[in-house]
Amino acid sequence: MAKQSSKAHDLSDIRNVGIIAHIDAGKTTTTERFLYYSGKTHRIGEVDNGSTVMDYLDEERQRGITIVAATAAFPWTADEQSRLIHLIDTPGHIDFTAEVERSLRVCDGAVVIFSAVEGVEAQSEKVWRQSSKYTLPKIAFINKLDRMGASYQRVRSEIEEKFDESTLCPTQFPVGEESTLSGIIDLIDMKFLRFEEDDGSVVRSENIPQDLQDTAVAARDEMLAILADHSDSIAEEYLEEREIEPETLIREIRELTLQGKIVPLFAGSAKKNIGIQPLLDGVTRYLPSPEDRGAIQAVSSSNGAEKDVRFDDPDFTGLVFKVLAGGSADLLYLRSYSGTLRVNDKVVNPRTGETIKVKRLLRLYSKNVEPVDEVGPGDIVGLIGPAGVVTGDTLCAVNRPLLLEEITFPDPIMSIAVEPKSTKDKDRLDETLRILCREDPTLQIRTHETTGQRLLSGMGELHLEVNCGRIREEFKVEAKFGMQQVAFRETLLAAAEVTGEFKKTIADQEVWAEVGITMEPAPKLAEGLLVSSKLPKSLPSDWRESAVTTLLNGMKTGGNWGYPLIYIKAVVTELKGDSTKTTDAAVAGAVLDALHAALREGTKLLEPLVELEILAPENVIGEITGYVQARRAIIHGIEDAGTLKKLLCEVPLAEMFGFSKALPKLSGGRAAFSMEPCGYQEISPDDLERLASRDTRVMQ
Repeated sequence: MAKQSSKAHDLSDIRNVGIIAHIDAGKTTTTERFLYYSGKTHRIGEVDNGSTVMDYLDEERQRGITIVAATAAFPWTADEQSRLIHLIDTPGHIDFTAEVERSLRVCDGAVVIFSAVEGVEAQSEKVWRQSSKYTLPKIAFINKLDRMGASYQRVRSEIEEKFDESTLCPTQFPVGEESTLSGIIDLIDMKFLRFEEDDGSVVRSENIPQDLQDTAVAARDEMLAILADHSDSIAEEYLEEREIEPETLIREIRELTLQGKIVPLFAGSAKKNIGIQPLLDGVTRYLPSPEDRGAIQAVSSSNGAEKDVRFDDPDFTGLVFKVLAGGSADLLYLRSYSGTLRVNDKVVNPRTGETIKVKRLLRLYSKNVEPVDEVGPGDIVGLIGPAGVVTGDTLCAVNRPLLLEEITFPDPIMSIAVEPKSTKDKDRLDETLRILCREDPTLQIRTHETTGQRLLSGMGELHLEVNCGRIREEFKVEAKFGMQQVAFRETLLAAAEVTGEFKKTIADQEVWAEVGITMEPAPKLAEGLLVSSKLPKSLPSDWRESAVTTLLNGMKTGGNWGYPLIYIKAVVTELKGDSTKTTDAAVAGAVLDALHAALREGTKLLEPLVELEILAPENVIGEITGYVQARRAIIHGIEDAGTLKKLLCEVPLAEMFGFSKALPKLSGGRAAFSMEPCGYQEISPDDLERLASRDTRVMQ
């Protein structure tokens, strides 16, 4: 296969875009249309029959959901300009939120999809917040307008209510809803767009029907009024009632979108092939190129000095945001930020100091790859690399070792015991678990101190279930799986002011340090643990650093029950030492002695909570409410959601085992739910005993 060059498109013509949404809002269905209309595929992949390109894992096709983020590069021509789109289709289930996090870290913009039936759901809010965390410009798409119960206006109002940091700016609106959906009105060109042929590939631009003229004019005036609030040039022409050219509107909408002041709104139905080509036009028109995003922050690995990485810097800098692990080498998903990388070039991993020779560069297309000879800034490609590279590592020019900001991931909340069926499977199981954890940073493997069992920890029931399935089906390892267990935490009963001392004679040399620490409970502390220092700067910096680092790591190790500590503020207030007797290790020993003293004053057990959102018909919502209340749910309210009701509550995670099987029975298969971790609460001895007697999955 001939190699391709990545230089076919200028930097200004590249779009790195993430598709984000709640589960079942239509992300993959929309993405499959993107690929088809761009000419990348020759048939439309469908989730329902398991023929999708982007959902390529057997588990994904069997379940009809996205589990891993898939990347595809394809061209799209709008306004007579061809552009290269790197698209990342992300999962919508909360258990796979790490896939969304690392994808958005390397994207320059996002397309947020909402179901016209369910509206703004729990994970919709989660992914919107994730994109805002990285200050990504966004466009929104109200999908499934052909479905029964669909309402464009209701969902638009929900979006405006939930996300008020940017102004929603409709650039089109649907003609009809449910079974009458027939096309869309484009408010930029003031045309009626009809999507013809069975595959919707022919977009017919027509004059707006007479009976829709007044509605279209009113909608365009509303759009212009929104733009005039943010754009002086639009305001001037709008107030003087001059006709505003489409080119002017496109330019101003793009500028306001890049500034985060507006979110352009699109509408249609991916399933019925309505509105997808205009949405692609919107991606290229309004979302940023890498050039628009400007410089990003990095630090020098040699001295910690802050550096700006710009797209026009000559030295290469890239971030590994995903790893597909292999036996001897891994496929590294790499976002380049500066410089040019060519086959046979050498790059360095500043975290490990390892120098890597680039043997293959690959254009990514879901599970398929195409070789390329070089990549420039703003590109997303695959790189064959050594197993020592992990998600979040920076790869850069040997002469300029820099560290880009790492990707942060949430801690696992659930565990399961995994054991080989026979001793001959032990080594293969251990290697498989290492591969899974290398690929997914939210998976962790550890050995139970008492039983010696391997414990695989993840983000939820489905997350662990999917990975157990991969062990059996993909890696062909015979293994036994225990029952899932929630991950408890501990916190202090009360504030403590303690002193710790380390005093030993090592090789006839006395080593000594003494440390004073204050610790206090801090319920719902966002950081979980917060450690600071009041030590004078006159003390050696390595002593001070050792004290803070050891205290933080010590609290993560475990409390009186062996669970990691959470919701604690700790301050190192005093450090006594001697230049001839005190070492970093002595300071660390004194800190651990102080920590143990604080723990002896008592800790309490905390259990994880989830925010639960249930959509169900009104005639069954009462029974569902009673069911979750019996499982210690705190009901926050019941809202209208079109023809359905939306129940909002908080529930202990331990009470949610088996809920996915119970809900269809309670609702006759007409309800859906989503949940998101939302912190920890104290668990009473009675509840702990009741859970232990009812279900051993919650105890070790």
